[in-house]
Amino acid sequence: MGSHDKRVDAYIQKAGSFARPILKHLRALVHQACPEVEETIKWGMPSFEYKGMLCGMGAFQKHCVFGFWKHELVVGDDAKAREAMGSFGCLTKLSDLPSKARLMGLMKKAVALNDAGAKAPRAKTKPKQPALMHPKFKAALAKNKRAAQTLAAFPPGQQREYVEWVASAKQEATRERRILQAVQWLAEGKRRNWKYEEC
Repeated sequence: MGSHDKRVDAYIQKAGSFARPILKHLRALVHQACPEVEETIKWGMPSFEYKGMLCGMGAFQKHCVFGFWKHELVVGDDAKAREAMGSFGCLTKLSDLPSKARLMGLMKKAVALNDAGAKAPRAKTKPKQPALMHPKFKAALAKNKRAAQTLAAFPPGQQREYVEWVASAKQEATRERRILQAVQWLAEGKRRNWKYEEC
């Protein structure tokens, strides 16, 4: 049997007057389509789970959103989804939603996908190109073996923090100071943001 979460009740109650009917309608449809659904709050908004994430909704100052976790598999490529973070764009009134029959069909499709254990497609991120090291930083590292070894042992993201910090200096004097500081910290085995790690 599914569950209702009092935090979702409170969320709906706090939403704007235009949003409450939309959120109540969506909530009822989710429970109707999937009686076993569990309510929770994720990322500060009402979410519905059934054998994993199913869908979620939210209200903002001037619009609401509703989205399927596996949007691409449930709805496909829909221009409305590019208007806001949900599957149906910005919702300001009940008539902005698809018909009840269409929504129920999509909900049942989402439930079936979770029953089948389907995974949400995720866009593959392209690996970042290696950051280009400033020649003066490279020369300074060549003179300090320990600093160079420390930097080489860091994972790519931590190497990039140092390289970009030096490269982003707008004035030569700033760059020189950063290179001296970077070499000193690296010789001590410190990451670029070591001060924040020790808090």
